[in-house]
Amino acid sequence: MKSLLKNAREQKGLKTRELAQHTGIDQALISKFESGARKPTKDQVIKLSQLLEIDYETLMVAWLKEKILHEIGDDEFALKALKVAEDEIKYNKTVSNLKLSTSLEKILKEIDSLKEKLDSYRQFDSFKIKQALELEYTFESNRIEGNTMTLRETDMVINEGLTISGKSMREHLEAINHQEAIGFIKELMSKSNSLNERDLLSIHNLILRGIIPEDAGRYRKVQVMIQGSSHMPPQPLLVQQEMEEYFIWYEINKNKLHPVILAAEMHERLVTIHPFIDGNGRTSRLIMNLILMQKGYPIANIKGDYENRMQYYQSLEIAQTKKDKEDFFLFIAQREKESLERYIIILTQ
Repeated sequence: MKSLLKNAREQKGLKTRELAQHTGIDQALISKFESGARKPTKDQVIKLSQLLEIDYETLMVAWLKEKILHEIGDDEFALKALKVAEDEIKYNKTVSNLKLSTSLEKILKEIDSLKEKLDSYRQFDSFKIKQALELEYTFESNRIEGNTMTLRETDMVINEGLTISGKSMREHLEAINHQEAIGFIKELMSKSNSLNERDLLSIHNLILRGIIPEDAGRYRKVQVMIQGSSHMPPQPLLVQQEMEEYFIWYEINKNKLHPVILAAEMHERLVTIHPFIDGNGRTSRLIMNLILMQKGYPIANIKGDYENRMQYYQSLEIAQTKKDKEDFFLFIAQREKESLERYIIILTQ
């Protein structure tokens, strides 16, 4: 920056005394700016840019760079801190322009009101109610992915240890594994109010345990395509980087967004990266519900019937290909609202 200022002044044929008179900045300060002994303020940068006809963006970038280097120097965490700062700046620029639609604002207010009501009935909650709702969640989440077991058959496999004639070993394992994964996220919820890569990989490991053991809890090493979608997930070499950014984004935003929007975002972002060979949908929904449960909300249960499944996939497709998440947010918010309403009815019957 110091060379920018000195070169521009000399090209203008100005002495430091003359520049001081024109800008109202002390001559001694200008000399220190040019030697690097002092840094100008932002207002002084603007004045110098205008008078010396230096491109404002060029001068501001040089000024900010020197401020950053002065603060962090060669600290061992400097690069990581810069990456976090970059993501937060990007997010703040996005969020400053982000306006929730009237429909979304309305349903979020309804959700908050219903949650307050549910909280007042918590003393009537019971293990059996939670167990029944969790069983339904396992049934529906697996049904979305093509599991053909009925709700009763899912119950018999999980709670009675029975084998269902005509159903594959994979379908049996999907039911058992998903129910165990719910138990795991409940443990996480009781221990921490955060989320990290180890937690995610542990959830995925449970989902694919005994099904594709070599890929359980591991990021994919090959390119994948999503059947019926035009979205192309990132190349395998980019998955690790994308996942690092995924968790950085979470850390930045976990206390800034409405819990339902945060949960929906983490769901959509994970399934868009598609970091695993298989089990991406179930894992993404479990991450979404872990976040909701951490914030005191019940599980948002997406039904696996054709109509709900198509609405779910279509809203995801729009989010992934058109970068418009409104429909997906509304879809998840509606499912959470339905879960709250049903929970309240069960507790007050």
